[in-house]
Amino acid sequence: MKRRQFLRAAGVGAAAGAIASPAIAQPMPEIKWRITSSFPKSLDTIYGASEVLAKAVSEATDGNFQIQVFAAGEIVPALQAADAVTNGTVEMCHTASYYYVGKDPTFAFGTAVPFGLNSRQQNAWFYHGGGNELLNEFYKKSNIYALPGGNTGCQMGGWFRKEIKTAADLQGIKMRVGGFAGQVMSKLGVVPQQIGGGDIYPALEKGTIDAAEWVGPADDEKLGFNKVAPFYYYPGWWEGGASLHFFINTKKWEELPKTYKSLLTTAAAQANIDMQAKYDARNPTALKRLVASGAQLRPFSQEILEACLKASKEVYAETSAKNPDFKKIYDSMSAFRSDEYLWFQIAEYTFDNFLIRSRVSNQL
Repeated sequence: MKRRQFLRAAGVGAAAGAIASPAIAQPMPEIKWRITSSFPKSLDTIYGASEVLAKAVSEATDGNFQIQVFAAGEIVPALQAADAVTNGTVEMCHTASYYYVGKDPTFAFGTAVPFGLNSRQQNAWFYHGGGNELLNEFYKKSNIYALPGGNTGCQMGGWFRKEIKTAADLQGIKMRVGGFAGQVMSKLGVVPQQIGGGDIYPALEKGTIDAAEWVGPADDEKLGFNKVAPFYYYPGWWEGGASLHFFINTKKWEELPKTYKSLLTTAAAQANIDMQAKYDARNPTALKRLVASGAQLRPFSQEILEACLKASKEVYAETSAKNPDFKKIYDSMSAFRSDEYLWFQIAEYTFDNFLIRSRVSNQL
C-alpha cells in the first residue's frame, strides 16, 4: 500500500474507533427520592429552593433522577426534617441547620450565629474557607451529608407588639426566635420560643408570644405579622447571612453514581444562588408596602446591639469550653470573619455607604 493510501486508511480507522467508544456509554439509572421541606408552599422563595434543585436534577438526567418535593407537615413536621433524613424516612430534606441546636449547638453554624458572617462571607467560608468540610465532619455523626441550599441575606430583627428602646425592655418578652440566638437572648431576659414558620402568626395573634422574627419583608408580608405586631426592628444581628441546607442521608448519598453526586451538588449550588437573588429582588417592594400599611420601622438601639454582642461572646465562650465540635468550627468561622471584614471595610462598605448616602440625598 502506498504511503498516502495507508495514512488515509489509518485516519478513517482511528476516527471510527473514536466514534465507537461513546456509543457504548451506560444509561443513567432510574432513581426516585423524596425531599421534605421545613417550609410551607406559601413561602415560595424559601420552599422553592427544593423545587429548583429537583427540576435541575430531573432535566440534567432526562427524568431518570426524580426528587419529589413535600412541604412541611406533609411527611413530617417542619422541625423534624433532619430526623427524617437521619433515620432514613426520606432521602433528603431542605431545612435550617440551626433548628436542631437542641441536639447540639454546633448545628447553628450551618445557618447563622449571632454577629457571624454575612451572606457572601458565609458562602466564601463554605466553599473556599473549609466550612463545608468542617460541617460535614460534624453532620456525619447524625448520618447526614450536607450541601448549601440557599441564603436569605441579612434578616430583619422581627415584629414586636411594643417599642423596644433599651436592653431592659427585652426582659420577660416571649419571642419566636430560631436557633442559637435564643440562648443569647435569654441572657437578656427574653423567653425564646422555637416555632415553625406556619405556626408563628396564630401564636402572635393569640398573645402566646410577644414578638417574632422570621426572615424579611417578602416573607413577613405573606405571613401577615404587621397585622398583629406593628413595630418592625432591624437588623437581625443573629442572622447576618442565614443559610439553608440540603441534608442528605449519608448511605443514600454514598450509593449515588458519581455523575449524580456531581449533578446534585451543582443543582444545590444553583438553588443556593437563586434563593438570595429572589429575596433581594422582592424585599424592597414588600418593605414599601408594609410601611405604607402602617408597619413602624425601628433600628435596634446601639445599647441593645452592644448588650447582645456582649451576651453572644459570653455564650460562645461557655459553649466552646464544654463542646469541642462547637469550638473547632467557631474558631474557624471567627478567624475567617476577621479577615473578611478587613477586606469588606476597604471597598465594599465604602462603595455601599457612598451610594446609600447619595440615594438618601437624591443625588442618584
